[in-house]
Amino acid sequence: MSTVLIRTTPRLRRKAPRAVAALAASGLIALSLSACGGATKSSTDKAASTAPAVTQSGSADPNAATKKGLTVAFLPKQVNNPYFNISDAGGNTALTALGESYKEVGTTSATDTAGQVSYVNTLTQQHVSAIAVSAQDPGALCTALKQAMSAGIKVVTYDSDTDPGCRQVFVSQASSEALGRSEVDLLGKELNYSGQIAILSAAQTATNQNAWIGFMQDELKKPQFANMKLVKIAYGNDDAQMSFQQTQGLLQQYPGLKGVISPTTVGIKAAAQYLDGSQYKGKVLLTGLGTPNDMRSYVQDGTVKAFELWDPGKLGQLAAYTAVALASGQISGGQGQTFTAGALGSFTIGAQGVVTLGAPTVFDSSNIGQFNF
Repeated sequence: MSTVLIRTTPRLRRKAPRAVAALAASGLIALSLSACGGATKSSTDKAASTAPAVTQSGSADPNAATKKGLTVAFLPKQVNNPYFNISDAGGNTALTALGESYKEVGTTSATDTAGQVSYVNTLTQQHVSAIAVSAQDPGALCTALKQAMSAGIKVVTYDSDTDPGCRQVFVSQASSEALGRSEVDLLGKELNYSGQIAILSAAQTATNQNAWIGFMQDELKKPQFANMKLVKIAYGNDDAQMSFQQTQGLLQQYPGLKGVISPTTVGIKAAAQYLDGSQYKGKVLLTGLGTPNDMRSYVQDGTVKAFELWDPGKLGQLAAYTAVALASGQISGGQGQTFTAGALGSFTIGAQGVVTLGAPTVFDSSNIGQFNF
């Protein structure tokens, strides 16, 4: 299992076991950005098939008082990842405002599925009030998460979902359809709807990436994209060096390539780095999902015209408010239930227990200076 990192509020930090604290202090390696991850599909299918079903229905009282003394644990796909640093800090902010306790645990690898399972089991033994987890794989956590729910722990997924029966609510950054179609639309406008394009994704098993790519492929079937051809989907495994090399390989394999969509913060940054130092700068267009701080210099020097993302800090806040609402009995995860998430406003749970933060934001030279994350 990868190196351990635990961040807690001061009260919880005093309770951290010495062995874990020693590991946390043993020197952590900061890894690259990510909004996705993966694992072996066979293992996840097996786990999902052996776990009992859980429904998102059940009684709820929207007027129930918010419980105090709750502990919500955040388990991102990868700790020390700038994207999840921001989202989990948002969760900490929301919990602090509510007077609840926050902690963060996780692995330093975005593909350490076994490590995520181990952390869920540990949090269950610790009897935390709720777990907010960004799943590296849709099925690998199912057995552990269902055991947690059986023990009375509420489970929220954020950023990347599990199978719907393995949690109560999924906090989605934006609808998969909106993200997939809008990225194709962005690149289509930049290319005047003509030319070969490629997709640089993360891991082949990443739930969110594959959902977005499915909508990209469907969007490309529309008449206005008749002269745009998707020639390849490459995978960089959310590794900066591999993503850089995959970009290089795409340009060598397809000399006529006109555009790349990379729906992962690691991939788009690595692709921009390659284009910026190559003969293809300004000739091959790039868009996808990235953070303004990562992409600012590439927008300013013309390597990238526009890209999009949601506010990861608000995503973490919404995950925290959702976890507290579940733990307080205000919602149970059923479709149509509503709750308030502080300054973010009121939200309604949709089909399959999904709550959506909102539409993605497009960043370009006209507005990127207004954002700092």
